[in-house]
Amino acid sequence: MRTVEIKKNDSGQRLDKFLQKRFKTLPKSLMYKYIRKKCIKLNGKKCDINAMLCEGDVLTFYIKDEFFENDEKESYEFLKAPKKLDIVYEDDNIILIDKKPGIIVHPDKNYHFDSLISRVHHYMYDKGEYNPKTEKAFAPALVNRIDRNTGGIVIAAKNAESLRILNAKMKTRELKKHYLCLVYGKPKKDCDILHGYITKNESKNKVTMHKKPTEGAKEIRTKYTVLDYDGKISLLDIDLLTGRTHQIRAHMASVGHPLAGDTKYGKSKKAPDNLKYQALYSYKLIFNFKSDAGILNYLNGREFTVRDVWFAKNNHISLA
Repeated sequence: MRTVEIKKNDSGQRLDKFLQKRFKTLPKSLMYKYIRKKCIKLNGKKCDINAMLCEGDVLTFYIKDEFFENDEKESYEFLKAPKKLDIVYEDDNIILIDKKPGIIVHPDKNYHFDSLISRVHHYMYDKGEYNPKTEKAFAPALVNRIDRNTGGIVIAAKNAESLRILNAKMKTRELKKHYLCLVYGKPKKDCDILHGYITKNESKNKVTMHKKPTEGAKEIRTKYTVLDYDGKISLLDIDLLTGRTHQIRAHMASVGHPLAGDTKYGKSKKAPDNLKYQALYSYKLIFNFKSDAGILNYLNGREFTVRDVWFAKNNHISLA
C-alpha cells in the first residue's frame, strides 16, 4: 500500500487525468480496473473516475510496485540545461525572464536540451520550488512564446492557478507587450496605426501580407512610434494591437521598412544586415487586467521593462 497526498497544483482536476499524468506507464484499462476494484481509494473510500481532486485529499494505492518504481526512475532532461536565467522579476507565482536571442523557448522537432523552459525547470528544481517526483500533474510553464532569434520578456508560471489565470488574460489581451525594432528608412508619420491582413503558410513558417480582406486571412493592426533616426535606420516602439505570427516583421516590410537583420522578410544584403539576429525585442510588459485576476491581482497596473536591449541603448540606435 502507498499513499499520495494531493498538493495545490494537482487539485482542481479529475482523478483519471491526475492518474494518467502521475503514472505514465499505467495502462488506461488497468487504471479503470483498479478504481472499479477499490485498488485506488480517495480519502479511504471507493471513488469514481471523474471525482474532482482537492488540495489535501489522500489517494491510497493497492497496485503493483512497478508503477511507482518506473515513475521514480525517471531521468530529468532539464538538468542537462543551464540553470542561468536573466530574471527581470520574480515572486511566489511568476518569473519574468529576459530571453536572449538564440535560445528556443520549447524543445522542437530538432530537440536540443537547452531550451528556456528547461532552464526554468532546472532553476526551480535547484531552488526546491519544483520536484517532478511530487508534482506529477503540473510542471512550471511558459505563458507566451518568442521566436528563437528574437529576444524579450517571457512569463513563466510557477503554479497551476497562475498559469490558468495568465493564459486567460493572454487570450483577452490583458497583457500588453511592447517591442523595440530597427527598420530601414523612416516612416512618413512619427506615429501611426498600420492595418492589413495576413495569411500563414504553415509548411514554410512564413506569412504573406494583403492590403484587402482575403480568404483565410486575419486582420492585423500594428501601432508604431518613431523613437530615433540616424539617417538610414529608425528605432521604433511597436504596440501590437493584434498578435499574429511574424506580424511586426511582415507588416513593416510590407510598407517598405523591413527590419534590420531579418533574413526572412528583410533585405539581407544591405548593411547593417551582418547582424547575427533580427533587431526585434519584446522589451516591455504591462499587466492591464480588466477583470478579476485572483491570486495575481497584485500585478495589475505594474509595468516591467528590459533596460539593456542590444541594439537600443537608452532608446537610441546602437549597433556597436
